[in-house]
Amino acid sequence: MEYRFLGMTGLQLSALSFGSWVTFGDQVDEAAAEACMVEAYDAGVNFFDNAEAYAAGKSETMMGNIIKKVGWKRSDLVLSTKIFWGGEGPNDRGLSRKHIIEGTNASLRRMQTDYVDLIFCHRPDIYTPIEETVWAMNLLIQQGKALYWGTSEWSAERIREAYDFARREHLIPPVMEQPQYNMLTRERVEVEYERLYSDIGLGTTIWSPLASGLLTGKYNDGVPEGSRLALPEYGWLRKRLMGAGWDEKLATVRTLQEIADELGATLSQLALAWCLMNPDVSTVITGASRPEQVRENMQALDVVAKLDDDVMVRIEEVLANEPEPELDWRNR
Repeated sequence: MEYRFLGMTGLQLSALSFGSWVTFGDQVDEAAAEACMVEAYDAGVNFFDNAEAYAAGKSETMMGNIIKKVGWKRSDLVLSTKIFWGGEGPNDRGLSRKHIIEGTNASLRRMQTDYVDLIFCHRPDIYTPIEETVWAMNLLIQQGKALYWGTSEWSAERIREAYDFARREHLIPPVMEQPQYNMLTRERVEVEYERLYSDIGLGTTIWSPLASGLLTGKYNDGVPEGSRLALPEYGWLRKRLMGAGWDEKLATVRTLQEIADELGATLSQLALAWCLMNPDVSTVITGASRPEQVRENMQALDVVAKLDDDVMVRIEEVLANEPEPELDWRNR
């Protein structure tokens, strides 16, 4: 396993990490989840990602039960949660001081831990002043309930606003962002955040590196029965993925499959290795419902060495979506 620093912090994360989104509590039971986590841990994964919203808290409960059962040393793990969607009550969601404190306490109880290493503001909250959110996150860290805080799917402008306020008030600033990033979704990570990597030392823990399964090739011949896109509760994801441009995306995926075959890799491994080639990616969050999938994903590290300049040029020609650089994202 390769380990990378989280931005300019001293914290090291496994280059490939493991997240529970979608699968834990929805698609797999605790025994299957344990098998996946053990497979990942044995491969050198130290970062396990979660959120209060995943399966309405059941995902955190499952992960906490598994860690307690297998007896891993807490200091060997980097655990995260994300706060925003905690329930249906008017104060059970968002980034108010009340929900951040109460939501975090509830997450810690479910995960059976005294603290999380990383805590994310799961989405921007247009109704809560950034100042209130920054103060609340600073308080969590002072209380020892979290060690680092960051954001997920925030704009570069809002991240910079939170960072500048924290510095001005001598508070602990955000140090990481969890954005979607994959071969088909690139602009935010490669362009919008570009200045934040050097200016504030932003780290990234990217999600959906396989574009919700599209970059595994399993949808090339339609949506298989029992797959995520076939589940009624993920109709929103099916609609988003299979909207305009679906046929073009499938054509791109099929051509990428040819490159993967030439490299002796699976399409999933090629997609993960491509993400790892970006030096601004601190860790790539993978997911799985079976340990065999975890094993396959971990082998993506071996594919990185095969992505020389010529191969990367071929991939870019197939993708044809390299974002144009911008002189200043604040003029967007």
